[in-house]
Amino acid sequence: MSFWQARRTSAVYQRSTAGLAYALMLIAGVMAFLVIAQFGDGLAAPEAVAPSAKAPKLGAGQSHALVHVLVALLAVVALGRVLARLLSRWHQPPVIGEILAGIVLGPSLLGRIAPDAARLILPPEVAPYLAVVAQLGVILYMFVVGLELNGELLRDRAHSTFAMSHASILAPFVLGAALALWLYPRLSTGDVPFTSFALFLGVAMSITAFPVLARILTDIGLSKTELGVVALSCAAGNDITAWCLLALVVGIAQSQVNDAFTVIAGAVVYLLFMFLLVRPLLHRWLQRHDGLLTSAKTAMVFVALLASALVTEAIGIHAIFGAFLLGAVIPHDSELARQLTLKLEDVVTVLLLPAFFAFTGMRTEIGLMNDAAAWLMCCVVVAVATFGKFGGTLGAARLTGLTWREGAGLGVLMNTRGLMELVVLNIGLDLGVISPMLFAMMVVMAVVTTMATTPALALLGIHRPELSNDAAAR
Repeated sequence: MSFWQARRTSAVYQRSTAGLAYALMLIAGVMAFLVIAQFGDGLAAPEAVAPSAKAPKLGAGQSHALVHVLVALLAVVALGRVLARLLSRWHQPPVIGEILAGIVLGPSLLGRIAPDAARLILPPEVAPYLAVVAQLGVILYMFVVGLELNGELLRDRAHSTFAMSHASILAPFVLGAALALWLYPRLSTGDVPFTSFALFLGVAMSITAFPVLARILTDIGLSKTELGVVALSCAAGNDITAWCLLALVVGIAQSQVNDAFTVIAGAVVYLLFMFLLVRPLLHRWLQRHDGLLTSAKTAMVFVALLASALVTEAIGIHAIFGAFLLGAVIPHDSELARQLTLKLEDVVTVLLLPAFFAFTGMRTEIGLMNDAAAWLMCCVVVAVATFGKFGGTLGAARLTGLTWREGAGLGVLMNTRGLMELVVLNIGLDLGVISPMLFAMMVVMAVVTTMATTPALALLGIHRPELSNDAAAR
């Protein structure tokens, strides 16, 4: 046998082994969750507490709603910029400062030390109005995320990143579902089915914030290195899979068991419609009309964006999935995508998303964790989320041929959660699947895992000069 024949035989054997390992990994993950669900269905949780009669009504304070929203935006934008500037000295992404600004201005800090000031900036009556602005900001943000999603990156490196991407989802998903066995009797209520609780906790543990990761890699000069490209490829595949899983979980949580299959079927049909019909038609149209972004084109895009968001909301998943899906079917390298991103990015991230951070801050009450047992649960949540992401990614990275150091670096990068985690958590809180205390714990987890990224990379000795001369020159 010649050298090249032997090499081809070895490559075929490696691909077959990798394929078998991937299939066994998926089967093991599904079986593990089924066993967990079997045990969890026998657990009991306390009865749900009726909502307080003093909760603010939708119409309360309408005459001053605009003033309150403007004050809230002013405060969270200004404080977010200040905190982002301070944290940049420790190489933290700006989103950390913005998230912390919302928490600082909410009941967790300002509400405790200066209740009158907190009520002036973020009164409870403004929550419904701020929620509308926040939802609009998230919808537009997810559209921009879809526009920046590079499908070519996934296809070019699918052979090396597919297993790593899904291992970084499967491991934390199973561990999160297993953690639900302990948390459900303590942090949930009897009106929340264990399966919905476990599914949602598993998905929440599996999220990687693709846009935040991209920003961190650019800031520290790793985006053009081999490790950076692999990380972005894995994160892109991770995001797509995780959002599909979340759509499934939302469909199950919002519907009766029988209706959940209708929701899932509707989501699959719409997904196929967008990628098999809309995407090819859009490609042909862009071949003739791609160029300067006119007001007419902008109007067409926004009509399509709102329609797609409405369709997914009507299906029973969430409007943000429709926005993300439309962005994903627009070719990321087209002039249309580039100009839309250029026009929307600053307005969305600087003005509209702070409303989401403020709204999240109003709902985050760190003070609910008022004893050692609660903080122990919070630490366990952070540890499980970190170990699941890091361990799953590292194991798959080693199986695909990466070194221990590269695999560890990739595991650290995939632990970045940031804003995407907050979007998922707010969906869970809106659906009533997670309690306010668990919401606070998961927000802490999102902040801690994201802030740990750059220090952990430095601890591993992974930085610009060692990885790439091109990156070092930037």
